[in-house]
Amino acid sequence: MLNRVTAVLLLSLTLITSGCGASPMKTPDIKQNPNPKMRYEITITIDGAPGPFDSITSEAEFQVMNPTCVPMRPGSGATPTISKSLPIVLKRESNNVYKGTFNTDSMKDEDYFGLGVCHWELIAADVELVNKKISMSAFLSLHDVTSQKPISRYFSNASYHNIDMDGTDTGNAERSDFGPKANETFSVTLEAKELVQ
Repeated sequence: MLNRVTAVLLLSLTLITSGCGASPMKTPDIKQNPNPKMRYEITITIDGAPGPFDSITSEAEFQVMNPTCVPMRPGSGATPTISKSLPIVLKRESNNVYKGTFNTDSMKDEDYFGLGVCHWELIAADVELVNKKISMSAFLSLHDVTSQKPISRYFSNASYHNIDMDGTDTGNAERSDFGPKANETFSVTLEAKELVQ
């Protein structure tokens, strides 16, 4: 099952795809907010992983939330989803803890299409842990970020060790979801804290 972040990324492909016989919609010059104020620190804690990861990366995912500011796609009449990802630079604090900072108001609200101001919103701050060809993904929603509560995802050790697996594992919300193999899992916990400026 696709997680929310993956689904948004798939929907954003409508920016560069067109309907039958229609021209693709011009991608707007998306701008970042020159003076963001809502800053958060994300802490990523990995507990019990059976080995190291080839890479650990994080991104802040944004989306335009009022579709009336976006023109419909010619032919299909569908309204494309406008989204943007910004990298979160992570610093390793210890063997299993990483931290980075991001802003929930990083994108500039602007009239990009002549149909009114497009309003951006953070939809997720995510992390991708890659081992060989498998990517293990966890994320915080905007509500999780602003409520500053930790969110954990649980992953199977077997998934980590499966070198033939190619794709994304979004884990489970509870360790007990793995049944009798619950003790053969590890967790990734994300937590955001607001930084007072």
